[in-house]
Amino acid sequence: MTVHAFDARTPHPVQVLLNRLDPLARFEHVPLIDSTNTELMRRARGGDTATCLLWADQQTAGRGRMGRQWQGQTGDALTFSLGTVLAPLDWSGLSLAIGCCLANSLDPAHSLGIGLKWPNDLVLGTGAQMCKLGGILIETAVRNEPSPSLRFAVVGIGLNLSPPPAADYRSQPAGLRELLGQALQPPALLHTVLPELVNGLQRFEREGFAAFQTAFMRRDALAGQALTLSNGKQGTGAGVDSQGVLQMDTSHGRLKVNSDEVSVTANAP
Repeated sequence: MTVHAFDARTPHPVQVLLNRLDPLARFEHVPLIDSTNTELMRRARGGDTATCLLWADQQTAGRGRMGRQWQGQTGDALTFSLGTVLAPLDWSGLSLAIGCCLANSLDPAHSLGIGLKWPNDLVLGTGAQMCKLGGILIETAVRNEPSPSLRFAVVGIGLNLSPPPAADYRSQPAGLRELLGQALQPPALLHTVLPELVNGLQRFEREGFAAFQTAFMRRDALAGQALTLSNGKQGTGAGVDSQGVLQMDTSHGRLKVNSDEVSVTANAP
């Protein structure tokens, strides 16, 4: 694996932003890797929990939620992972907070229609026409520290610049070039999303998901939609609570959804 590393003495824009999280943060860029998340978790298990942003041009075994494969071809996707030690009072809703940061950096005026699909997707459109722009995968490793809330968190992000090749996707993919121009390239996209991401991680550590709840609700692609859970239950999306738990109104009352897979129902139940 060829690594292009940038240390804290290098006045690289990404490095400067990372130093706000940790003065000793590392920035590494590789042309090819199995998975940026997998690599940072490997390091963490070996005792290396230094703050690091690992960006790969292409991943051969990128992963999404529930172990699904994430396709990312060189030049057509931005795939990176940011690993850092965090100690929030409550970890609930971190993926939703990260989604808010990404959406706000890409569509600050809410004019492009970029939304968020609970629990970890950036999407375009709603209902049956919803297309996936990107996803977030968060993994953590517990450190041998006195505080039980202190963990090494790896925030993996994959964003489509152009739609990936046709495959058996749960959601139709879309690309950000359709919204931001065909000239968009991964380095520019990284520089666009990173400031909000760094700020968001620091804010989440201080205030938890409650600080992002209103922002998420403004982009909630499931609100008011007819939904079906992986356990067969159906209802209507009713937002999220202050911990990021999905709320669904059913014929038997409001249901809290913590971990089920959620899909938009073609026809209302």
